[in-house]
Amino acid sequence: MPTLFRLSYCLLFLFFFSCTKPSSERSETISRARSALEEMETFQLEPGFEIQLVAAEPMVEDPVFITFDEDGRLWVVEMRGFMTDTLGSDEDKPIGRISMLEDTDQDGKMDKSTIYLDSLIMPRAMAFYGDGILVAENQSLWETKDLDGDGKADFKVLLDSTYASSGNPEHSDNGLLRNMDNWYYNAKSSLRYKYQDKMWIRDSTEFRGQYGITSDDQGRLYYNYNWSQLHGDLVPPNYLSRNANHSPSTGIDHGVSVERAIYPIHSTPAVNRGYIPGVLDENQTLLEFTAACSPHIYRSTLFPSDYYGNAFVAEPAGNLVKRNVLTQNGITVGAKDPNPGKEFLASTDDRFRPTSFATGPDGALYIADMYRGLIQHGEYMTPYLKEESEKKGLFSPVHLGRIWRVVPKGASPKSYSKLSKVTNTELVTLLANENGWYRDMAQRLLVERNDQAIVPELEKIIQDDSKPELGRVHALWTLEGIGALSENLLLEVAKTTSPFLKNTSIRLLEAGVVAKRFSKEKFAEILREASQLDNQQVALQVALSSYPLSGKDDRDLLKTVFNTYGDDPLIRDAIVSSLENREFAMLTELWNSPDWNTSDQKKEIFLEALVSAIVKKGNAMETVNLLAMTDPGAKEFGWKESNVLSAMSLQAATLKDRKPIPLASTPDIFQRTNLPIADARMDMLKRMFSWPGYSPSEVALPENQLDEKSLEQFALGRQKFLVTCAGCHGTDGQGAARMGPPLVDSEWVLGDERRLSMILLHGLEGPVVVNGKTYDAPEILPVMPSHATMNDGDIAAILTYIRNEWGNQAPPVARGTISKTRITNQGRVFPWKSDELNEHLKTISANSK
Repeated sequence: MPTLFRLSYCLLFLFFFSCTKPSSERSETISRARSALEEMETFQLEPGFEIQLVAAEPMVEDPVFITFDEDGRLWVVEMRGFMTDTLGSDEDKPIGRISMLEDTDQDGKMDKSTIYLDSLIMPRAMAFYGDGILVAENQSLWETKDLDGDGKADFKVLLDSTYASSGNPEHSDNGLLRNMDNWYYNAKSSLRYKYQDKMWIRDSTEFRGQYGITSDDQGRLYYNYNWSQLHGDLVPPNYLSRNANHSPSTGIDHGVSVERAIYPIHSTPAVNRGYIPGVLDENQTLLEFTAACSPHIYRSTLFPSDYYGNAFVAEPAGNLVKRNVLTQNGITVGAKDPNPGKEFLASTDDRFRPTSFATGPDGALYIADMYRGLIQHGEYMTPYLKEESEKKGLFSPVHLGRIWRVVPKGASPKSYSKLSKVTNTELVTLLANENGWYRDMAQRLLVERNDQAIVPELEKIIQDDSKPELGRVHALWTLEGIGALSENLLLEVAKTTSPFLKNTSIRLLEAGVVAKRFSKEKFAEILREASQLDNQQVALQVALSSYPLSGKDDRDLLKTVFNTYGDDPLIRDAIVSSLENREFAMLTELWNSPDWNTSDQKKEIFLEALVSAIVKKGNAMETVNLLAMTDPGAKEFGWKESNVLSAMSLQAATLKDRKPIPLASTPDIFQRTNLPIADARMDMLKRMFSWPGYSPSEVALPENQLDEKSLEQFALGRQKFLVTCAGCHGTDGQGAARMGPPLVDSEWVLGDERRLSMILLHGLEGPVVVNGKTYDAPEILPVMPSHATMNDGDIAAILTYIRNEWGNQAPPVARGTISKTRITNQGRVFPWKSDELNEHLKTISANSK
């Protein structure tokens, strides 16, 4: 952490510590280390379940990652160097290891341990591939193998020395999740890997999360951040990021759950920011996530049916495990806590530190418990936490650890086969198993064995409508993995009524078209047929997969999708992401379409996205032609001309390093006086060009104008506003009937930036008075929801934008303001009421003097 931030935390500590309870009132009870059986007595588990001990120290120490291999053996990554003292003295020492645990008599308890690989520096994750194991360690990615079958690695070769950009264990790349598409994905990373033909392929992908990554039956990726428990991708990887001219605002890093409240069952004063009012309640109990990690989608049938597909999230700071029920609404996924006020699993033991989950071949949920007092890395440890940890005796002992298994009450451990010994035909059958572990493992083994003789069996499953949908999808990806996909097969599957199968076949056909193995014409016909269906999920994939097409057919296809589903911001992002370098052609066609003579909000937002992409592309001819389109001649300015002028001027703020486009003479648009946008915005637009007698470098920015950094923030804020806020407040900030109040000249917008930040972070409950008028349901929605899952930079950009648009004028909002507000109001998990928020602002203003 930079020195500036360390200093800010110390200042926060000194200020807020005076607001907390005196030392004599805080708990000073020593929290002793318990045996595994004693710890078991501290658990509170959801009714109908029981927790069982699988392994404990010395068999396992400091576990941070667990996974099962094809034979049901449990592998454990042990970060034995992590914070053995408050200085982290052992972090650079090779004392980490990976152990393989076996239950030789299948009684449900591990009875054999083999150290597969030791002398590791802060290992983070591992994954199986072919006849080896990937290991993330010491900022690098390694290939390791057991060549003689004794369970111990005797081969270790560097695969990627740049795997992790940071050695800090709280911010180092991890994950190595093998997903349905045969790629390995990571958290805190923008890299993915694929093992193909005994060679590794490295590829860039979207950046995801902090610690831990998982996927659901659809192959959607989920991850989180220490402050936000569950995020995910609504689209397959690498779709929304392929248009370099467009920055999507949806689909990737979607806040699946906005719920932040947690419910520990004992006081937890030893958390890093416990000195800040609102982090702990009156009983010194943590109120919201501060160390969320390792999300896990449970995909087994051992638990009751309503648990299938649930997302479990670890919160080691609160000594608990959160359960979330996922629901899909169209193309969006959300999550809800099924039992507010009570967690799936919680402990009264300060040392219960859940760090990783796995679903075993027996269908049980396995939990790695690092079992230690100190989990905050020394780089971020506050004086408060050090003092509280010392009082409770949490600095020692170290090198403990447990593995727990959760099963329904009375359930006996299920026996399982060693999949390494089964035939390929048996593995093909397992692709349709009701449990996700078997489907995933069977697909991986079949791909790695690469036996072309199984192709007819796989094709038979895919073509059989009576077979389970998931089995057929896994069979398709298995064929992809062994390079045996048939175009005719995919064309056949693309006509199925199952949206999931149809979308999978479209994705795979698209890859074949890009590789010039499949017919672009046949693919275009499939997309045309699919675009006519009344199904938003299919429409989304059609928009994403139109990328390799070109010409009017492509534009007609995307217009069809837009006309039906263009109100959805994710659909709009998908369309623009597929139009790389074809944005101007699409804009021109829409410009001349009769149905675009009248405006509506979705058209305005989409047109602005196209304009932004054209300007970012930087093609001089397209930019000049775009400018020419904004001049209606003798006519009044229409909505399209106004929209394009506004969008171009916004993007001009982000192009300070680009050379101006030379023109032969002054464009007519810059000589008009009845322009639909403010003079300051037109001045910004002019800076994109030069002509005889005018050079933008010689013209200063107008007074009272945002500086160039804030203008970039302003432009980003407009983009985020259109996706996140315009639906309720209108693209013009005037509010929308039955949705949200106006933002223009609003005292809430122009007033204290801290108050405005808290509204975005926590939400606001009506009624609310704006410019003397009271707004309340049903005139507006009863509650503005929290947007706390957005990152600090995006929130700051939105606030900077709304404070400086539509005639509003107020100072920009810094990212640090949002960060500080988020920290100093931790524990706020419900929307504010107007009077309550104003009183709170008075309090913090008085305390800051």
